[in-house]
Amino acid sequence: MGLAAITLGYPISALVGAVGTGIGLSGAIRYTILKARGEEKKVRECFTGTTLLMLLAGVLLTLLLYGFAEPILHLSGARGEVLRLSAEYARIIALGAVFQLLATGFVPFIRNMDGASFAMVAMILGFVTNIVLDYALVWVVDFGMSGAALATIIGQAVTMIASVVFFLAKKCRLSFTDPRTMAELWKAVLKVALSPFGLTFSPTVTMLLMNRFLLLYGDDRAVAVYGCIGYITSIIYLLLQGVGDGSQPLISRFYGEKDASAVKHTRNLAYKTAAAVTVVCMIGVFLLRRQIGILFGASADANAGVARYLPYFLATLLFLAFVRITTSYFYATEETLLSYILVYAEPICTLLLLLILPPFCKLTGVWLAVPLAQIVTFAIGLAENGIAAKRGKQNERKM
Repeated sequence: MGLAAITLGYPISALVGAVGTGIGLSGAIRYTILKARGEEKKVRECFTGTTLLMLLAGVLLTLLLYGFAEPILHLSGARGEVLRLSAEYARIIALGAVFQLLATGFVPFIRNMDGASFAMVAMILGFVTNIVLDYALVWVVDFGMSGAALATIIGQAVTMIASVVFFLAKKCRLSFTDPRTMAELWKAVLKVALSPFGLTFSPTVTMLLMNRFLLLYGDDRAVAVYGCIGYITSIIYLLLQGVGDGSQPLISRFYGEKDASAVKHTRNLAYKTAAAVTVVCMIGVFLLRRQIGILFGASADANAGVARYLPYFLATLLFLAFVRITTSYFYATEETLLSYILVYAEPICTLLLLLILPPFCKLTGVWLAVPLAQIVTFAIGLAENGIAAKRGKQNERKM
């Protein structure tokens, strides 16, 4: 029951992180492009404005998620004791929303300020703090769901504090501007933010949809099985996102400098790196598929379900790798519309397939929805890549 409750409550935490990533990465992209063009005043205004926007978003999310935790979780299919435990987890996450949002939003800025190694250290510090406190607060002190949530927000606070230390060491100067200019900046940042937000949150949307339909056509055990699969695939998604985010500062800088050849070279290197990472993960996880459920404390039945259904999700990971890198490339080069389409295609296709397949294939149809949606999204990505390549050739002639 505890695993099912965390699985159903996790999307609340993921939403906050995705908002932070969306706003922070969008601001960092704009920061890098302005920096490449030598517009120092606008660079400072961009950093200041993005930070204020993240603070405002954090406060709003705290009020919204704390006040409406139960109705939101009820929509995802939580009922009874599972709903109570999930709401307990979600409310504490909501109280720490500002910490989490700033932690995830500051990291892209650090990376784009030539601090990639420090960004990694800051995230590792937060991650290790989370793991240690998870054990201490859940198993030693026996705080249950509250302990797991507290561990998460304290870990994020550690990353946020480390980020602030970096900015102070870099002597980053704040530059406030008039409200109208600030509003225009926020509008520009939010326009691009929809893509990295969607890229980060789409796996969570998929998790919400899957939880809902697994409860409809299965039971709590099916949710627990998907919880284990979801956590493992999320780690692989994060690795792929790391490749995309790692290439983004270079792509944005070369784009700002109008160096089309360097942009193309960096993107292709990202494709190759993502493919290599994916193949290694696919092989490793497939070989260990019978131990995955045990790692998360699943029952013998749930572990058997993980071993059975995990290969469905591994089979389409290479398609997902292509989509992730292509999306990162699009928003790094301000191809906003193409990135929107690619980011939101997968959850939309997943929903459509969940509505179409289960009435005919029952529970098997639910399990097939995500892999098939990823294949469709890959096809869309290939078509969009062709469009972007045409535009790229036209831009090369202008550069």
